[in-house]
Amino acid sequence: MSILKKHSTLEKNATLLLLASLAVVTVGGIVEIAPLFYLQNTIEKVEGMRPYSPLELAGRNIYIREGCYLCHSQMIRPFRDEVERYGHYSLAAESMYDHSFQWGSKRTGPDLARVGDRYSNEWHVQHLSNPRDVVPESVMPRYAFLKDTDLKINDVAMDLKANVDVGVPYSQEMIDNAEADLKAQADPDADTKGLLARYPKAKVGDFDGDGKRLTEMDALVAYLQMLGTLVDFSTYDDASGYR
Repeated sequence: MSILKKHSTLEKNATLLLLASLAVVTVGGIVEIAPLFYLQNTIEKVEGMRPYSPLELAGRNIYIREGCYLCHSQMIRPFRDEVERYGHYSLAAESMYDHSFQWGSKRTGPDLARVGDRYSNEWHVQHLSNPRDVVPESVMPRYAFLKDTDLKINDVAMDLKANVDVGVPYSQEMIDNAEADLKAQADPDADTKGLLARYPKAKVGDFDGDGKRLTEMDALVAYLQMLGTLVDFSTYDDASGYR
């Protein structure tokens, strides 16, 4: 009874309640935040993750420019319905080179975190050109103009340098070969040995179906085909409990 009486006194005294609330928040904050000062990195290292190739990075820039993130998230939550539909739940390391990350806040369309390799390049081109051709109920706008728009490549090295400034570990070799790597990834006849050494598992080919031009469609499809393909999730299946 005395405890309830003291609690009642606390509730009726605004100053006391404020001070008690501040004390509780302070203690809770210290408990949650203090351990982080002793960790060099809060993101678990995951084998397979690498910075985006120049072509993938260009495609990601187009993805952001066109507002694709407004309808498509790139974060699979650790819930059974999401895992069964989209694949393994997202790992923090998968977004470690994203500036800004593409988790999203809503889904008008499917989550794209694992869309890589699920469809052919031709499917993506058709879907982006006129979504209703492959998904009749789609409300997605057309992006056919991407196939008619030449990709700007003269500033790709500067793009890599800008990412270095925010912590993405591009090497000087990557920066020096940025333009050549961008062109090689979209050319099925190019020598891609150096490209694949710098960017393992990079998809190579004529992404938009027009080998005579390097277009924004090439870049966007290359980016989409990479999503979710870098990490070998078979090593996580047993631990996930969903498969």
